[in-house]
Amino acid sequence: MIDNALLETMKGELRRGTQILAVLSQLASNQYGYSLLQRLEEKGVSIEAGTLYPLLRRLESQGLLKSEWDTTESRPRKYYLLSDAGTEMYEQLQVEWNTIVRELDGLFEGAKTK
Repeated sequence: MIDNALLETMKGELRRGTQILAVLSQLASNQYGYSLLQRLEEKGVSIEAGTLYPLLRRLESQGLLKSEWDTTESRPRKYYLLSDAGTEMYEQLQVEWNTIVRELDGLFEGAKTK
């Protein structure tokens, strides 16, 4: 019998690295935090707001995102967009992701035949 708490911890670790790639994939056009959460949710990717907002700030501080405030509506919103460096990083991470998927698929296939 597996330890469910340990399983949840490991699932969280697996997801943590993919969240950056998921967020970058949706920022080719301007998004504010809540719209990004909704867009990801519609595509089956669940990220907690308490995880997303610090991630957006970190990616911006790393130069991967640009942001601007829109104060034309009653509630000001901060919009995020990939910077040039962010676009390049996203493209490189996609390549790495595809490599990892191929490698793991090969391992999983090998495990099935035994």
